[in-house]
Amino acid sequence: MTFEEVLIQKPAERAQCAGAALEEVLVSAKDNQSLTVGVYECAKVMNLDPDSVSFCVLATDEQFQWDVALQIHFTLIQSFCFDNDISIVRVSDTQRLADIVGDKQEDAHCVLITNPADGSWDDPALEKLHLFCEESRRLNDWVPEISLPER
Repeated sequence: MTFEEVLIQKPAERAQCAGAALEEVLVSAKDNQSLTVGVYECAKVMNLDPDSVSFCVLATDEQFQWDVALQIHFTLIQSFCFDNDISIVRVSDTQRLADIVGDKQEDAHCVLITNPADGSWDDPALEKLHLFCEESRRLNDWVPEISLPER
């Protein structure tokens, strides 16, 4: 999908397309061992090697909406992503995200997609997500929220 095709989509179509692309990228990144799951683990990766981070997903639901510590971590992670030109999205179903990434400890509040060391992983769905984020920023939606498709 080109940038022009993204522009002509309606917002609901764009969000639905982004949700499917996010699921596809997460499954592919998991297969390529390019995922980091968990707030603290993600913070460590961002601190040690920010250039390896390609995409960030923050997840929360009603259960964690008022968790002040988690919201502070989210604010810091968002700031770091903005400073390092890392695309970032929010999803509102933590359990669904945990199911996709295979996190049994349910600490899937933050997921990073990293580039492999050899740089050989190229995913068209990841490019769609970057285009979606770029378009969202153009519309002043700095951390767009997307819905993961139901199973």
